[in-house]
Amino acid sequence: MEPLMVQEAREAARVVERLLKENEPEVRSLARFLKRKMPPFALTLARGSSDQAALFAKYLLEARLGLLVAPLAPSVTTLYGQVPGAGGLLLAYSQSGESPDLVEVARAHRARGSLTVAFVNREASPLAQLAEVVLPLHAGEEKAVAATKSFLAMLAATVHLLAHLQEDKTLLSLLPLLPEALDRAEAEGELEALVEAEGAYVVGRGFTLAAAGEAALKLKEVALLHAEAVSAAELLHGPIALLSQGLPLLFLLAQDRPLQDLLALLEALKEKGARVLVLSSEPEALALAPHPLRLPTRLSPELDPLLLVRAFYPLAAALGRARGVDVDRPPYLGKVTRTL
Repeated sequence: MEPLMVQEAREAARVVERLLKENEPEVRSLARFLKRKMPPFALTLARGSSDQAALFAKYLLEARLGLLVAPLAPSVTTLYGQVPGAGGLLLAYSQSGESPDLVEVARAHRARGSLTVAFVNREASPLAQLAEVVLPLHAGEEKAVAATKSFLAMLAATVHLLAHLQEDKTLLSLLPLLPEALDRAEAEGELEALVEAEGAYVVGRGFTLAAAGEAALKLKEVALLHAEAVSAAELLHGPIALLSQGLPLLFLLAQDRPLQDLLALLEALKEKGARVLVLSSEPEALALAPHPLRLPTRLSPELDPLLLVRAFYPLAAALGRARGVDVDRPPYLGKVTRTL
């Protein structure tokens, strides 16, 4: 029987389909308001997988709108009593909406004039109750400890808002195709090269860096494999030294502006005999990988990170089982993390 984690990942298509339909009026309304009165900057508030969704939002909003986006450190408010950046746009990402530190920070920012927007799965949660705008994830219950469909819903909700902020006709026309593409996002291949590994780098660039971060987190959670997400731009600034120890690299690549530079990097790594895995829809990238993982579908630079993550989840679950882990109940983890 498939792990719950995989079953729930495969529910993501229907979750996103529901989200795009149900959230459309609120997203249109929020986009209209922000286009009239856009704050000069935005802040993100998140932890865990949600922090990778926040990173995705940073790249999207900065690259497409030129809006400065900075991540908040919750402890600056909860431990040190400061509320930096009050009066901007606050984007809070949380599956449960219950972590006390996130709730306290959001409350402090709203009290000081920030426009608080919550991307949250539980509409009855404390975070959703205090936010001015709630964009529900519509993911339903997740029984597996590792979040999958709710994370993909966060990314979809972010792209949904961006498309309306930009009034991007191409992106708006592609969003309805996303559920079917998520259904088709099953990678060809396995992560068997990582079964005996002691660690790994997961490499992304630009819009795929958040996908790499989520993949690295899942390798830790469900495969008990120490994995570090790294930008391809940073790989040569020190981390590449570990390749001499045989450390494997998993690249998540999409058809986007960084692709040509990444192909050159893959060529160089191939010449060095590096242990490289590539998850991608791009034939040129797959041809350079000793361990290719073909993604059979793509949509756009903004949406392809969702397809990469969706394809990665079953791979991570299979790897975890091969390493003897109960992927639905990994040790020491709970569904809600309560950080102060």
